[in-house]
Amino acid sequence: METTLNLKHIIDQLMKEKGIDREIVVEALEQAVLSAANKKYRNTRDLEAHFNEELGEVEIFEFVTVVDEVEDSYKEITLDEAREEDPDVEVGDSIGMKLPSSEFSRISAQTAKQVIIQRVREAERETIFNEYKDRVGELITGIVRRYEKGDLIIDLGRAEAVLSTKELAPREIYRQGDRVKALITEIRMTTKGPQILLSRTSPMMLAKLFEAEVPEIAEGIVEIVNVVREPGSRAKIAVYSNDHDVDPVGACVGMRGSRVQNVVSELRGEKIDIIPWSEDVARFACNALQPAAVSKVLVDDDNRSMEIIVPDDQLSLAIGKRGQNVRLAAKLTGWRIDIKNETRQAEAELLQFSSYDGAEEEASEEEASAAEAPTEPQEQATGE
Repeated sequence: METTLNLKHIIDQLMKEKGIDREIVVEALEQAVLSAANKKYRNTRDLEAHFNEELGEVEIFEFVTVVDEVEDSYKEITLDEAREEDPDVEVGDSIGMKLPSSEFSRISAQTAKQVIIQRVREAERETIFNEYKDRVGELITGIVRRYEKGDLIIDLGRAEAVLSTKELAPREIYRQGDRVKALITEIRMTTKGPQILLSRTSPMMLAKLFEAEVPEIAEGIVEIVNVVREPGSRAKIAVYSNDHDVDPVGACVGMRGSRVQNVVSELRGEKIDIIPWSEDVARFACNALQPAAVSKVLVDDDNRSMEIIVPDDQLSLAIGKRGQNVRLAAKLTGWRIDIKNETRQAEAELLQFSSYDGAEEEASEEEASAAEAPTEPQEQATGE
């Protein structure tokens, strides 16, 4: 009776605590007891194990074939002996006879425990993998549990995830017990179980943060066309509205900047430029260079490059600190961008114009010299 209660308790407990399917636990128990029985009889008998739901125990059945004359006592039985178990049995039939469960209760206990632990662990791993495999690209919140080889191990509840220090923005520091929000970037099955990888530096994280803050994005009214980041420093996000009455930039900024400020706070003060996307690549490039003003744009479609002219006092703003602004603008548009101030451009045009005038003057002098020269050689050339 004690064994019965224990088995029922084990199954119910595993189902409740681990969320493991009942069939998986029952199958593990049956295999454990069958393994113990085969070991005892050295695999000389045809045995099967079945869990009795009413009794709450695993029963072992020995299957033998009914024959006229027994040659293998482990696998055959005479007709007279067989009819003591089943009066309707005939020669050639196979019958199963239950073996006393007491013979296996002790020897199967340890084996059953080991097998159950192994199967439950495998089932847990598979359950976690199936739960998270379709969640790549989602934002998730967890608690920092520990550092392992420099990486953060994040408790997600039923599973643990890895947040590499390479996936943290510069100067981001977390301690044990801190809550952290990150993007699921990859889920892969390893020999130690499913491994969930997180990131806080991915451009997609910025997009997901805006999606969570801006209902118009979640509803599909405003679309995020592209996102580029230099994590912890600055980011640019290009947005477009499918509704002419909805300003995509205004929707992302929110009342008094509340929406964008929530995103900035989550990213520890990272500056965010919200750019209106345009089909006109020149206009889009001008928008991408904000907050700098642009005077002129020269587009080279063949080489996907642009030369952008800005007022002298806007040059440093357009380029940005260490070239950050123009670098992010180029990534956002996907075009090569060269920036010149108006003075430099004017000098270049003047130089080009002077070279052209010089060439004309030289040509005019040559024509004048030719006109003053004697005509006899020309006439000879003509005659020839």
